[in-house]
Amino acid sequence: MQSEVKTRLRWVKLYEETHDAELVCRRCGVSRPTLEKWLRRYRKFGEEGLKSLSHRPGVFPKRKVTAQHEQWILELRKRRLGTRRIQNELKREYDCSLSRETIHKVLTKNNVKPLVTTRRIRKSFKRYERAIPGERIQMDTCKIAPGIYQYTAVDD
Repeated sequence: MQSEVKTRLRWVKLYEETHDAELVCRRCGVSRPTLEKWLRRYRKFGEEGLKSLSHRPGVFPKRKVTAQHEQWILELRKRRLGTRRIQNELKREYDCSLSRETIHKVLTKNNVKPLVTTRRIRKSFKRYERAIPGERIQMDTCKIAPGIYQYTAVDD
């Protein structure tokens, strides 16, 4: 942090000596708008003006989720509903529109464990096999042009 201030102070001092912004920019590898910004701050606030300022916003948007919304979400989760179903139920029952991501953040904040899903295992399928070749044939016909047909046969 302190090294940044020293570097910027060097830029300002070099400009004050030469009064040549182009020379300072070339020698120090800084753009002209940046040099002008630091000169302006130095003239207004002195060395304190050369410190980096916070980029944090001064005003934050209103909170989207109220305590009532959280209570509704947690009640719906007790019915073992996922985020999409909770979103639909909130809209239907309480006329409240929240994104699935917001609902997920509320659940995570309240340490609600994810729903356990069980995978269904498909039953193995029955193969149509025959012992003798040619006993079971699938055939298809396709008309290519007038009087020209393509016949395709597959032996199971």
